[in-house]
Amino acid sequence: MPTIETIANLSKKRGFIFPSSEIYGGFASTWDYGPLGVELKNNVKRAWWKSVVQERDDMVGLDGSILMHPQIWVASGHVENFNDPLVDCRKCKGRFRADAMESLSCPEGGEHDLTEPRQFNMMFRSHYGPVASDDNIVYFRPETAQAIFVNFDNVLTTSRKKLPFGIAQIGKAFRNEITPGNFIFRTREFEQMEIEYFVRPGTDEEWHERWLNAREQWFFDLGLRRENLRRYEHPQAKLSHYSKRTVDLLYRFFPERTDEDRQFDELEGIANRTDFDLAQHAAATGKDLTWFDPETNEHVKPYVIEPSVGVDRSVLAFLLDAYVEEPVRDKKRTVLKLHRDLAPIKVAVLPLLKNRPEIVELAKRIAADLRKRFVTVYDDTAGIGRLYRRQDEIGTLFCVTVDVQCADPGDEKYDGCVTIRARDSMEQTRVKSDGLVAFLRERLED
Repeated sequence: MPTIETIANLSKKRGFIFPSSEIYGGFASTWDYGPLGVELKNNVKRAWWKSVVQERDDMVGLDGSILMHPQIWVASGHVENFNDPLVDCRKCKGRFRADAMESLSCPEGGEHDLTEPRQFNMMFRSHYGPVASDDNIVYFRPETAQAIFVNFDNVLTTSRKKLPFGIAQIGKAFRNEITPGNFIFRTREFEQMEIEYFVRPGTDEEWHERWLNAREQWFFDLGLRRENLRRYEHPQAKLSHYSKRTVDLLYRFFPERTDEDRQFDELEGIANRTDFDLAQHAAATGKDLTWFDPETNEHVKPYVIEPSVGVDRSVLAFLLDAYVEEPVRDKKRTVLKLHRDLAPIKVAVLPLLKNRPEIVELAKRIAADLRKRFVTVYDDTAGIGRLYRRQDEIGTLFCVTVDVQCADPGDEKYDGCVTIRARDSMEQTRVKSDGLVAFLRERLED
């Protein structure tokens, strides 16, 4: 497996992810998604939304505001409990999370000389309105979940759902991490894909297990290798204040570490939040946040199962898992074997000879036609071998090469066919140009 550093270098080279504000010297732990990265990121979100919302009849969506009433974060416990233990080193003047010091040596030599831990709240604060004062403090949300809880009654009324049902959301979140790093693995600004699934008390353990299996399978279906994903059961003594049970899906983000257990870190968390959040917001507002069962004439306080996954960590995991280096003759071929639903570019159209106007003209016409159906690029900036390698390295599924036999009816070998090269197998197939769309659709859509 590649290291995160390898993926970071590839991402910069090929236009997946750039350091943010780079021409100003950069801005620590912030990243911009480039032309290929934004396609990959959108494909990850699209695949998640399709799986958890569009293919189910018990799920609806929401897009909540980033800035919300500050009392929401008081009621949810974030103002009081959303803390990390912070320590300073008297020697190197570095600042660290106290619970992440085991593997860190002091750059000044020897062990760190640490201060006593103190609690540091990770929420970003700002002020709402033209005048900054303690009366108009506002928080950048550290998670998307609370927007779902405070809209529970609105969604229930308008969607007419019955228990069990869920609400899904994709959106930005912000955490003032003490020690961000490792490329896009831990950043202060990130994007989450979260579900709050409301169930009857007593059925929560069953639904927790169902969602755990479903979320694990989603990653497998999109190409993650089973040996790179494992489960971690949070000990009861270390559960979050709202959790009855939490299981993390861990991915092998750090294969270079010698200790196998330390190679894995959190990709997604699936938590049983009981009725904590709805009860807290009901108590704070006086609003009835229950579901009325017309069959039993009773008000039910739902329990909540929460699968929560970072978009950025998912992108990183898919890139790490897809990266392959293969020997081809006396050279090395680098390939991103991304699942077809995730690959940023589906088809590349390449003219075999860019000095032949009839080939270039036909290739551009073919590319324009394919763009109506698939994400397609046209490229004539290098020889065909180099073009193939470039497309392999960004995960393009098929390359369509236009040559004289396809473009020039006067050529003695004219057959009206293009050559289609598959990324993973490198097999080449001659296909009539007017049958190209059907050929690709069968492989990309069916």
